[in-house]
Amino acid sequence: MHTLSRFPVLAIVLGLGGPAMATGNFYCCVDANGKQMCGDLLPQSCYGRAYRELGPSGQTLRTIEAPLTAEQRAARSAEEAQRKVEAEILREKQRKEQALLNTYGSEKDIEMMRLRALADVQKSINAAETKIVEIRTERKVFENEAEFYKKKKIPPEVQKGLRDADYEIKAQEYLIESKKKELDLIRIKYDEDLRRYQEIARRNTSAR
Repeated sequence: MHTLSRFPVLAIVLGLGGPAMATGNFYCCVDANGKQMCGDLLPQSCYGRAYRELGPSGQTLRTIEAPLTAEQRAARSAEEAQRKVEAEILREKQRKEQALLNTYGSEKDIEMMRLRALADVQKSINAAETKIVEIRTERKVFENEAEFYKKKKIPPEVQKGLRDADYEIKAQEYLIESKKKELDLIRIKYDEDLRRYQEIARRNTSAR
């Protein structure tokens, strides 16, 4: 192996005689002292460093990066992981936007579906309120009986009737509260859908 330093690469290639030297490739790097080292085989001082492979006329055929340090490998790994996260976030955003466009054909569609969803929940609230009125009417019967036994022991069936009525009223009141929260969530959902739909529409208009 021939190893040379300090001389320009083209001078090395053209200035050294011999068929092997004229036709073979060369490997060059900058060593730890800042000197350029070249040889028909990779010089030992180039081990673990970035180097170039050159053709017989001095043109660079390829450049090999130096091996990464542990810190560099960790940093590159972290960068790659971050790129994957960002790519996944972008894919998920695009998937949601496409799902939104598949669901609604216009802003009018969003408002129609909002009103329909609100009406369905309001219907459940109205039904629960009607049920409470009915239960209180039934409970009044047990209240009247309990009044009759005011100074006596109330019969078990009357006590049970009062307890059951109170339980059913509480259950219906809980249902009403949960449905009112659902109304708020529906409003928030369709407000967000409308905002995103308008944002996509503006972006598509700007891209034209």
